[in-house]
Amino acid sequence: MSVFDGLRFKRTSSPVHQIDPRVKFVTSCIIFILAIMFTELLPLIVLLSVQIPIVYIARVSKEWFASLKSSLLLAIIIFVTNAVVGYMSSDFKLTSSTLTYSVSMTLRFITLVASFSIFFLTTSPDDLGLALEQSHFPYEFSFAFTTAVRFVPVLANEAQMIIDAQRSRGLELDKGSFMKRIRNYLPILIPLIVNAIRRSLELAEAMESRAFGAKKTRTSLFSLQIKIRDLLVLIISLFILAASIYVRFNIEIPMIKIPTF
Repeated sequence: MSVFDGLRFKRTSSPVHQIDPRVKFVTSCIIFILAIMFTELLPLIVLLSVQIPIVYIARVSKEWFASLKSSLLLAIIIFVTNAVVGYMSSDFKLTSSTLTYSVSMTLRFITLVASFSIFFLTTSPDDLGLALEQSHFPYEFSFAFTTAVRFVPVLANEAQMIIDAQRSRGLELDKGSFMKRIRNYLPILIPLIVNAIRRSLELAEAMESRAFGAKKTRTSLFSLQIKIRDLLVLIISLFILAASIYVRFNIEIPMIKIPTF
C-alpha cells in the first residue's frame, strides 16, 4: 500500500518541516494552479524538477518516490486515454501533437501528486489541525479532516495485512477472469470494513468520554506564528505565481514536441 505513503507524515528535523503549514499549503496550491495553467511540456518539467531539491532537503525522498511510483498506473491510464482520444480525432493518425499533449497531461498529474505528497509528508496532522483552527475553520471540520489524514494510512496498513493473511491461506488475487478477481477481493473488503466500523466506534466513545463539543470556544496549548522564513517563502511563491501568469499571457513558451515513429 505504498500509494498512501505520500500521505503519512514523516517526523524529521528539516527546514521544510519547520515552515508554517499554512504557507506550505498555499505553496502547494500555487503549484496546483501553475500545473493547471500550462499545457506545454517545458513549464511542467520545470515544476516537477523544482520539487526534487525540496524533497532531498526535507529528507523524505524515499516516501516521495514511493508515492510517485504508486501513481504510475493512473498516469498510464491518463496517457493512454489522451492518446486514444487524440488518435481517433486525428483521422486515426498518431501525430506528434497528440503524443506531446498526452505526455503533458500525464506530467501534470504527476506534478500535482508530487506537490501534495510533499505537503503531507512534511506537515504533521496536529499542525495541520491547528492551522485550520487558526484560519477560523470550524473545529468539527478541522477535526474530521485531520482524523481522515491520520486514519487513511492506518487503514491502508490494515488492508495490506489482510491481503497478506488471505494470500497465506491460498487466496489468488491475480488469476482468473475480471469478475473472479473482483469476487476474490470480498474476503479482504469485509474484514476491512468491519475493522473500520470498529475503529470509528472506539473513536466515538473516546470523543464522548472527553466531552467533545461541550464547549464552543476552545483553547490550544500551542499556536502557530508566521516567521520571517515563512514570509520569504510566501513572497517568493506569490512572485513565481505572478511571473508565471505574465509569461503565460505575454511570452511565447518554447514548444517541446515528441516525435512519432
